[in-house]
Amino acid sequence: MIYSATFKRRCETIFWNVPETLQTPPPKVLRHKNVLRAFLQWLVIGVVAVWLFASFTLLLCRWIDPPTTAVQIERQLQGWTHATPYHARYKFLPLGQISPDLQHAVIAAEDERFYQHHGFDWQQIEIAAEDDWEGGRKRGASTITQQLVKNLLFGTNRSFLRKGAEFTLVPVAELVLGKRRILELYLNVIEWGPGIYGAEAACRYYDGIDARNIDRERAARLAAILPAPLKRRPERMNRYSALILERMRQMGW
Repeated sequence: MIYSATFKRRCETIFWNVPETLQTPPPKVLRHKNVLRAFLQWLVIGVVAVWLFASFTLLLCRWIDPPTTAVQIERQLQGWTHATPYHARYKFLPLGQISPDLQHAVIAAEDERFYQHHGFDWQQIEIAAEDDWEGGRKRGASTITQQLVKNLLFGTNRSFLRKGAEFTLVPVAELVLGKRRILELYLNVIEWGPGIYGAEAACRYYDGIDARNIDRERAARLAAILPAPLKRRPERMNRYSALILERMRQMGW
């Protein structure tokens, strides 16, 4: 007990004799910590504000036809940057004025389970992951809802940050828009070639007819160029358009 009491007094003496500068961080370190804390707080506030703005934009799209999209703005900026001519063809149509054959062809080509999933097609995601693991992806896993969110809000850039934001906004789009409005928006804003956006512009540019009058074969050819609209041409899509027509038949269309 005597040893313990003596040891305790010595420890207390050592503790209280420690210089004050060693007990508390210097003012410079405290300033750096405060700056870092403030930066992180404003970063979180900024991310939340951007997400709320994007969600509000999707909500407005339930009633308002978008006058432009992130992809259109991106293409316009690319034209200015590279000093190349750019002319956008874009006319928004109600879904009822777009041929059912074109609607069905796009769904068969881009998202066969569009009416079954809630924004993400987990079956296709699993298949795409397996293809990546085995050394080559055969087809994409993005749904029509995902592509719509990307086209409206983010453009064509690919990054983990964009994917993360898209992942949180796709359920919002499904909730506030519904399947019919999602399909209507998608068919009107999707890029169908250089400066060509939407079904009406595509049908007029490639076939010289209105979107309401396009037939099954021409619709399949238009749907076939969607994965690479800046590189593909409908008249060259014989094999893929035949596959799309077969999918349409299998789906009862």
